[in-house]
Amino acid sequence: MKISLFYEFALPRPWVADDERQMFQDGLDEVEAADKAGFSTVWLTEHHFLEEYCHSTAPEMFLAAASQRTKDIRLGFGVMHLPPAINHPARIAERVSSLDLLSNGRVEFGTGEGSSVGELDGFNIDPADKRGQWEESLDVAIRCMIEEPFTGFKGNHIQMPARNVVPKPVQSPHPPVWVACTRPSSVQMAAQKGIGALSFAYTGPGPLAERVRGYYQEFEDKAEPTIPQLNPNILAIGGDLSMMVAPTDEQALQRLGVGGGFFSFGIMHYYMTGQHTPGRTGVWDRYLEAVKEDETLAYGPGRGAIGSPDTVREFLRGYEESGVDEIILLLNPRSHEGTMESIELMGKHVLPEFIERDAKQVAAKAKRLEPIIEKVEARRKPLAGPAFDENYSFGGLPTGRGGTFTASEIPEAMAEINEGRVQAAQRAKDEQ
Repeated sequence: MKISLFYEFALPRPWVADDERQMFQDGLDEVEAADKAGFSTVWLTEHHFLEEYCHSTAPEMFLAAASQRTKDIRLGFGVMHLPPAINHPARIAERVSSLDLLSNGRVEFGTGEGSSVGELDGFNIDPADKRGQWEESLDVAIRCMIEEPFTGFKGNHIQMPARNVVPKPVQSPHPPVWVACTRPSSVQMAAQKGIGALSFAYTGPGPLAERVRGYYQEFEDKAEPTIPQLNPNILAIGGDLSMMVAPTDEQALQRLGVGGGFFSFGIMHYYMTGQHTPGRTGVWDRYLEAVKEDETLAYGPGRGAIGSPDTVREFLRGYEESGVDEIILLLNPRSHEGTMESIELMGKHVLPEFIERDAKQVAAKAKRLEPIIEKVEARRKPLAGPAFDENYSFGGLPTGRGGTFTASEIPEAMAEINEGRVQAAQRAKDEQ
């Protein structure tokens, strides 16, 4: 089982002027340390308008910076929202490919539909359309990464003419594809498409084992992939997977404080039960009030990778036994010093044995899946657009409103440039 880190970049109030800058700088230090410690991937979410809960709105920016301070750790979108009003598929292809080039081929392309009212309404997306938009956008984005040129697409939600989208990614034909899965049915959908399942598993390692078995059974029996590169993997993240490691259990709990439950509370607030006034509602304050009423919201022993290295090792072995391929550990908000020590202790005392066993497991899994992948590939549905019209071209000035409007800023600028060139030539001639 691979062990990775998950960033929401939660930033509870009260805020001071330097908080967000310091949060990102601390995060870069932590990812650099995690790379040296041996963590598999750093996964960074994308959310919009979810203040306090998540300030990670442009994950490719942070991951690009992290790519220059690391060598081995993989860089995961966990996840990028695919509705085109948030991220157009051509822009997705450009940004994912650029990060893959900057990182020398370390990108994991996690995808999602979006779920919160704050985000869907904020971008005027009808929730009934989000699955269809995700499906179309994923196909278009992948085609933009691999086709030269992309030959065009006309769907229910996306229309795009032929263009050659550059740059292309290092990983061929494209980085591994994942999808966020909050329900067993979405895990099945991921398996049917032959892509990785980023499974939000809140039920602990026992029930997770059933989800893992179900994913691989569904993959074997029903997968009809369209994405060129298969990615049969299932990953787990859940509300009981916070990380805080210290020399003793008592120290770890003290450093965790009450922050370990803020992730789950934020989900409830923004996705289910909360009412939010932008710039006014205090989410952290509401969380603290809720913890006063129910202390179990704040987590404690047995509710995550929390404790001494021995305690955390035993906790993680339970998930390893479930058969899950990777587990993501959530970082506590405003806990930089504790997080840095946690990463160091994990690297020294916990990760080595898991890394060694994972290498053997990956080899055994590849051999086990060989005949299954052969069956799955036989059911493949090609991902392809229309044939490219070799006579197609584009150019000239942008026009609109039935040809009554022409964008004239470039001709005017070029005329000015040309006039400057003529004047410069005349001055040079006069000086001779």
